[in-house]
Amino acid sequence: MPQNQPTVKDALSAKLEEALQPLTLEVIDESHQHAGHMMHPGGVEPRGETHFRIKIVSAAFSGKSRLERHRMINALADAELKAGVHALAIEAKAPGEA
Repeated sequence: MPQNQPTVKDALSAKLEEALQPLTLEVIDESHQHAGHMMHPGGVEPRGETHFRIKIVSAAFSGKSRLERHRMINALADAELKAGVHALAIEAKAPGEA
């Protein structure tokens, strides 16, 4: 990987931080759990970063349905999804939600 190119995980984290200003954020690369899967590694995403779990708590989700929250995150991850990431497990909550 070129030295100046951020990992997919870092790029996703930066976009989510900037847009949603979360109270908590975890972007977990689960690609290793999918070794041998159709796109891992060397498939469309050359770094093999294809599967992520996002755990996020943000006031931006207050009053939003689960579907609306997922759409917000998918819109932010659009470039990564088009570049080869094909699995996002999303746990998006507003502050105070269990």
